[in-house]
Amino acid sequence: MSESGHSQPGMYGPGRRRRRRRERDPGLPGQNLSGPGRERRDGSEESLGPTLQKTPIILAKPPSERSKPSQAGAPSSSSSSSSASVEKPIVLIKSREEGKPALPVDGAAQGPGIAAKVEKEGQRPTQPVYQIQNRGMASAAPGSSVDPVIGQAKLLPPEKMKHSIKLVDEQMNWCDSAMEYLLDQTDMLVVGVIGLQGTGKSTVMSLLSANTPEEDQRSYVFRTQSQEIKERGGNQSSGIDFFITQERIIFLDTQPILSPSILDHLINNDRKLPPEYNLPHTYVEMQSLQAAAFLFTVCHVVLVVQDWFTDLSLYRFLQTAEMLKPSTPSTSHESSGSLGSDEGSEYYPHIVFLQNKSRRDDFCPRTLKKMHSVIDKLMMHSHLKYKGTLSMLDCNIFPGLPRDYLGSEVNLFLLPVMDSEGDEARAGSGAPLFSLLPGYRGHPSFTSLVSKLRSQVLSMSRCQLSHTILTEKNWFHYAARIWDGVKKSSALSEYSRLLL
Repeated sequence: MSESGHSQPGMYGPGRRRRRRRERDPGLPGQNLSGPGRERRDGSEESLGPTLQKTPIILAKPPSERSKPSQAGAPSSSSSSSSASVEKPIVLIKSREEGKPALPVDGAAQGPGIAAKVEKEGQRPTQPVYQIQNRGMASAAPGSSVDPVIGQAKLLPPEKMKHSIKLVDEQMNWCDSAMEYLLDQTDMLVVGVIGLQGTGKSTVMSLLSANTPEEDQRSYVFRTQSQEIKERGGNQSSGIDFFITQERIIFLDTQPILSPSILDHLINNDRKLPPEYNLPHTYVEMQSLQAAAFLFTVCHVVLVVQDWFTDLSLYRFLQTAEMLKPSTPSTSHESSGSLGSDEGSEYYPHIVFLQNKSRRDDFCPRTLKKMHSVIDKLMMHSHLKYKGTLSMLDCNIFPGLPRDYLGSEVNLFLLPVMDSEGDEARAGSGAPLFSLLPGYRGHPSFTSLVSKLRSQVLSMSRCQLSHTILTEKNWFHYAARIWDGVKKSSALSEYSRLLL
């Protein structure tokens, strides 16, 4: 009885307390603060080893997580819990915020890399932070740089075009290859050109867009006629060619209107005509009208190039294309009952008459005044903006002429023959006395006139093409819809039947 009474205090009394003091590590003074002794009430000694390894991590837990049961009691999950605790340094950053909820488990599973990045950048490790980082890394192109602040790819300059591409192919079908060069911005200018065969449309468009007269014509963005094509009377351009500059100027070069070479190609090669056209010349004329009506709808400026003054059939063609032009889409709140309101809301581009390959006599002030008078009388009933937006008198080409000398000044500009300067220089080199003096041309140099024309064309007002402001990509879709409407136009079909 006395032995049992003496043994019981040794097992449950002072002996038990002395054993527990020996099991505690004196080098860990904060052990009794974290609470593992209070959590483990079963007194099992198998969990003492893992507890000693995880004590530095447990000390770093916020007070809100101290009441959670420890995972060290499960021997089967000791390795997984140890690895999860090693990957927890992100809670060290969360503990600096007062009153903030803890980071979700899926956020902590992202690894210590994101936590170090967030701590380095001084951002709070909330969920949108690493979502921005992941989104920026995923959207960045292989060759682009990533902004370290927002984690997104930096803006790169638009891709520069080196040559023109097809907007409408030879079969008059729409092409989508130009879409990759367009941006989502509204500051753009669309310039188109029409003219008869061999007037120099592609050369003028190349000089206005990206080339200079000193460059080789074989490197122009719009291909010019080769000597072989000139000898056999062929045409170089087919369909509609597209080119956009770094200044966001869109140039559209078209095939020649009323082209005899296209008609000859249709007849000699036995090309099958569409079922709605019976004769080849009707098909060629309708192709020309479709291209002109399309440019009158989607362009801010349309150049009409001619190499001699003047062809009355050209002005008749322009008036026909204006009549068959598709109507501009109107807003829903506009009423369609009044004819005057419809005409006021209809869009018409600026039209510029470019007299290419002009002779010396064409630059005479009296001849220039007659040209303006003829064009004004031929276009007086047109809604196209053919006057008031371009002036040769403002370019100091004719110094001393007053502004009211031309009377009604139209948008007319004269360009001399491109290689006339070299021919005159070679002709004047035979005279030894005047070899150092420039020859008299009667007009400024070709390079100077091209520069003045370019500055005036590109500074024209950019009217709104539709009832909404169009970006470059929206303009492309709008132009595709207009081209499809032009090809299926009932007015053009009825006009083609009247030509028979």
